Amino acid sequence: MTERAVSHALEEAFLRCRELEAPLADRLQAFTNEVRRLRPDFAATVDALVGRLAEIDAGATAPQVGEPMPPFLLPDEQGRLVRLGDLLGQGPVAIAFHRGHWCPYCRINIGALARAEEEIAAEHRHIAAIVPDRQRFAVWLKSDAKAPFPVLTDMDNGYAMSIGLAIWVGDKVKQMMIGSGWGPSVSQGNDNWMLPIPATFVVGTDGIIRARFVDPDYRMRMAIDDMLAALRSAN
Repeated sequence: MTERAVSHALEEAFLRCRELEAPLADRLQAFTNEVRRLRPDFAATVDALVGRLAEIDAGATAPQVGEPMPPFLLPDEQGRLVRLGDLLGQGPVAIAFHRGHWCPYCRINIGALARAEEEIAAEHRHIAAIVPDRQRFAVWLKSDAKAPFPVLTDMDNGYAMSIGLAIWVGDKVKQMMIGSGWGPSVSQGNDNWMLPIPATFVVGTDGIIRARFVDPDYRMRMAIDDMLAALRSAN
């Protein structure tokens, strides 16, 4: 199969998996299974990368439950500067880091978050996404997911790096990502191939982290039920 054909097949597989009537974890796993079927070499390379990241405890130094969430000032998809305090002024918030608009796993996840936001917004609990993408790509991601929450831009992964969530994917993964039609260079506006570890922090109105999900395996995300339970229990 040519690279073009593989890219097209992966996009079709993503669309099928995103629309499954199943829990988020099952939809993510379904897409992982499709990647293994269509690009077994890529899947094996990702497995190796995840293993190396696990060995060095990548993401382990990110803020912990009971600690303050480090403040930020980031532009949203409309270019408006948003502080963590602005979000907390509306109630407890789940801050979810995503790799970018091009990432199928992130697109599946943010769609699930959009539905979760609709469920809890009336309870004055909210969600915000952070991506390293520039504004027009953040706009696209928000529109694609029909997300009612802000999508904030972390240029050059500066905030993610400051809290221990930025990694370099490596040359082998880089080439396989390009061959699968995925790549952050255009959307990030640089060619450093740094990506955030997908992570979710549930933060109370006092700025203290109530729940945390950090996994160097980008194919895994915080369960929606766990996030909602943490948001509902936070003050």
